[in-house]
Amino acid sequence: MSSSLPKSEVSANAPLRFIPFRRQDIVDRLQDELNLSSQGAGDFQQLAKLLNSLLHFEFHQLLEDLKQAYAPLDPNADTLAIKKLKLPTDSSSTASLKSLLEKVLDKANYERVTQADLEQALEESSLFQIRLQVDFDEFDEVLLFCRGESQREEVISQWFGLKKKTLTFTNYDRVVVYLKFRDDLSTDNPYCSAGSTLLKLFQDVPKADLEMLFPNTRIRMRVMDKLLIGVPAAVGGGVVVSTKLGGSLILLASLAGYWLGTHDTPVELDKTALLALAAGLGALAAHFWKQFNNFKNRKLRFIQTLTQNLYFKNLDNNAGVFHRLLDEAEEEEGKEALLAYAFLLQADRALSLEELDQYVESWFERQLGSRVDFEIDDAIQKLIRFGMVSETAPQSYRAVPIKDALRLLDHRWDNIFTYANDHANPEMAGHDAP
Repeated sequence: MSSSLPKSEVSANAPLRFIPFRRQDIVDRLQDELNLSSQGAGDFQQLAKLLNSLLHFEFHQLLEDLKQAYAPLDPNADTLAIKKLKLPTDSSSTASLKSLLEKVLDKANYERVTQADLEQALEESSLFQIRLQVDFDEFDEVLLFCRGESQREEVISQWFGLKKKTLTFTNYDRVVVYLKFRDDLSTDNPYCSAGSTLLKLFQDVPKADLEMLFPNTRIRMRVMDKLLIGVPAAVGGGVVVSTKLGGSLILLASLAGYWLGTHDTPVELDKTALLALAAGLGALAAHFWKQFNNFKNRKLRFIQTLTQNLYFKNLDNNAGVFHRLLDEAEEEEGKEALLAYAFLLQADRALSLEELDQYVESWFERQLGSRVDFEIDDAIQKLIRFGMVSETAPQSYRAVPIKDALRLLDHRWDNIFTYANDHANPEMAGHDAP
């Protein structure tokens, strides 16, 4: 079996919201696109940094909310809880966590994996030629989110390498798994405790192998695997019986017939016959023990294949997942705002949302060879909130000059906290800022 990574990408599906480029690379490319002077280029870089700082501060509060919601559910916590008069219940923490997680995933431009997609994945053949089974009755909630969908090819070996087959499959660049186990769950799996909530983040996951991401996945033998073990076992067993036990079985059959009265000829079991019978039974037992070990070894190879793939595909677990997701969401929000601002700045007139959306998407396809479904509404809302655009007509916008945008962003940053400027506070009177 082949366990190599996909060798070539065939084609992308419909454009997704995810912008598959680093924020700093986008900033540098936009700087060149705007054809700015050296002073203007420096101002644009500072504007990008200041905008990023403001977004980072906003996402920090979201991070604190997520940590607070996940604290009662975190299976990896190494801190002790201080008893409060009123503790949040697990159900309220789960509801809050789920709501916040979906908010972050939306900002990071992840898409929900529908129930139909999951059912289709369970029915399709595994890319790694493994039959997997998941017991969904063990979960109260199952949520999967993906980002970066494409069509890829993989060449796999069949019939002990004598035949090769090319498979075309859907691949997800990122997959987030949110699982909540049932409160009344009874299992021997130490990683599937009753009522616990798990978060997992994976990369490069074939759609047909989504079931391998679940902690209660069980490996089942395919029909072909059973035949590869069962047929040789049956043939070998027949050979052992005919060569090692043939004479002894005939003798035993005659003895049984004499005891049952089917014939009158007495049968004697001498020492030689008993030794031959014992040797034959030992050979048969050894044969079946060997086939049992073959079965176990084949299953272990499947488990090793599954474990190796999960080892390299796993990116983060539990609390680490939303730390990474928040960083990705912050990147996406910054890229969207900068792209909308830069192309409004470049335009010689006000642009409608539809015009700006087409402008950005065509630029991605023309300049970067990537199809992107740009989140124009989200981008404009951020620019309006920061005062970086003005609405000249209903649904038509112009960007303010870079210098003005810098002053607006700097003023917003300076006034995130205003306590040092509150001279009405008697405790602050007569004290200079450090």
